[in-house]
Amino acid sequence: MPYVNVKITREGATAAQKAEIIAGVTDLLVRVLDKDPATTFVLIDEVDLEDWGVGGVPTQEYRRRNLPRQNT
Repeated sequence: MPYVNVKITREGATAAQKAEIIAGVTDLLVRVLDKDPATTFVLIDEVDLEDWGVGGVPTQEYRRRNLPRQNT
């Protein structure tokens, strides 16, 4: 009875995107570990961006430093 907890930042993931994550994670466990999808649980937690950090800094600061700027 697998239980998978997926954490994502709260940035507007749609219900359809979340459903795709749930289906994909379930399919992966079925394919790799031969788990029963009827007893596979996937929970998605959305975390406020200011509550998530990467590389020792808040996510927004990490992105500012490390992601290429897009011309808009």
